[in-house]
This record gives sequence, structure tokens and C-alpha cells, in this order.
Amino acid sequence: MPSSLQSEQSARRGLSVPVNYFAVALGTGALGAAWRTGASKGMAPEWVGESILAFNAVVWLLLVGFLVHSVVKYRAWVRSFWEHPARTCFFSLIPATTAQMGAALYPYAEVPALTLVVLGAVGQLYFASHRIAGTWRGGYVPEAASPVLYLPTVATNFATATAMGFVGWHDMAMLFFGAGLISWFSVEAAILSRLRTLTPLPQGERGIIGIQMAPPFVGGNAYLAANGGTVDWFFLVLTGYGILQLFFLMRLLPWTLEGGFSMSMWGFSFGMASMAASGIRLAAAGSLGLVGPALTVAGTAFLVFLWVGTLYLAVKGRLLVRPS
Repeated sequence: MPSSLQSEQSARRGLSVPVNYFAVALGTGALGAAWRTGASKGMAPEWVGESILAFNAVVWLLLVGFLVHSVVKYRAWVRSFWEHPARTCFFSLIPATTAQMGAALYPYAEVPALTLVVLGAVGQLYFASHRIAGTWRGGYVPEAASPVLYLPTVATNFATATAMGFVGWHDMAMLFFGAGLISWFSVEAAILSRLRTLTPLPQGERGIIGIQMAPPFVGGNAYLAANGGTVDWFFLVLTGYGILQLFFLMRLLPWTLEGGFSMSMWGFSFGMASMAASGIRLAAAGSLGLVGPALTVAGTAFLVFLWVGTLYLAVKGRLLVRPS
């Protein structure tokens, strides 16, 4: 076999995606859910949200397929993520997106949908108990307290609460909302201290700072899912803090993109998509005038930007990675 052909085949072998790519499904699914809500409020055609959710189901299944393939073929590589003090947090995206997929499927297949919601809830509780509670024994590296630390106990509980509220389990949804809310309050100071006082995030990973805006917007929507959809003072409080985080992160966007677009930018996706949903809720309630539409347009546009950037990476051959 010619050496050039061997080199070409070698270059094509061993491509996969890291577990943090599940953020693509989390953010896209949240955007689909936002526009499903918009359709229920008469603000958009039904096909908009359902098309996004259907597309996201394909994305999620592909990611699950890549994950299974990686576990079988590149177990040491997957284990390196699992054992890393910060990257291990990305595994919590798997149960979070599982619960989210259950909510998306619920209008079409109730029993499979509820199964996914329960699996997501149980999975995220197991992961948080196994990995996060373990840090209470001490020895946690301060540099690891980046915004990814929100994922195992904040993002997952809010995602589960939202899914449970959507399928009608409002009391359970409030329990998970409470777990996510208090977890958010307990870890935010440590995360902000790390961002302010320790070494800057590496260029290729700076997009994870976008997770910083997720708790208030994601939490606000989880709260509405749990309380039946009533826009009240508490939802406005969370939205106000989310808007403040938006201003901060837009100020930092040039710094975040210094090294060019990378998949870490999907760290913005859950917060931006949930911001779009918050805008829809505000507009439907007739609250705050043009603030609601502005949030919806901005959040949706940012998700479009993320997908354009992702397609650019795919065209350049930089989307899939070679496990080490």
C-alpha cells in the first residue's frame, strides 16, 4: 500500500467528539423549547419550535453515538475527562440533555418521554453525589472552580425542574428548582473568586465563561415551569441579574474570541437560549415593554452565531477531534 494512502487513512482514523459537545444539544434544545413556548403564546408558528427540537433530537442521538463509540474505543481518553477536576463536570450535560429530550418528546410519546425525564433526574443526582460530594473531602484545585462548576448541581437541577414542570410534575419541579437555586448561591462566590484572582482561562477555553449567565435565565425558566408559568417579582429578579451578566459577558466577548471561535463558545448557549425564552415569557405577560422582544431576538441570534461558527469549524476540518 502506498505510504501516501496509509498516511491519508491514518489521518481519517480516530476522530470523535469530547463530552463537552453535549452543550450543543443543551443550548439548541433550550432554544427549541423557547420557541415551542412562543407558539403556545401565539407569538410564532408551531413548526418553528418543533423543527428546532426535531433537529436537536438528531444532534443528541449523534452525540450519544459518539459517546458510546468513545467509551468502547477510546476508554482512556474518556477516563481522562472523568478524572479531570474541571472537565469531569461536562459529564453532567448527559443527564441534563436526557431530561430535556424527555420534555421535547412528551407531546408525541408520553411513556418514553417520562422515562427519559426520570433517567435524566436519577443520572444527574448520581453524578453530583459521586463527583461533587467527593470534593468535600478536601484537596480541590482552586483553578478548577471555573464556570463549569455550575453544571453538575445548578444547570442539571434547573434542566430537570424545567422538564418536570413541562410534563406536569410541578411539585417535583419545585424541589429540583430549589436544589439548583441554593447550589447556585453556594458556588458562585468561589467561581467569581477564581475568575478574578487566578490565572486567566486559556484562549481555547474562554467560551466557558458564558456559563456565567445561565443560572439566572435558566433558573428563571425552571421557576416558571414549576409555578405554572406565572411571571412574578421573583422571575423579574432573576431576569434582572441575568441581564447584568449579559452586559458583563458582552464586554468580555472580544477577549473571549481572541483565539478565534472554538466549541467552548457553546458555554453561552444554555443561557442565551433561556434568555430568549425569558423574553417570550415577558412579552406574553405584557411586562417591561420592549425588553422581552429584545432578549428573544438577541438570544436567538446568538444561537445562530454559534451554529454558523460550528459549521465553519466543520468546513475547516476542526470540529471532530483526535482522541489522545
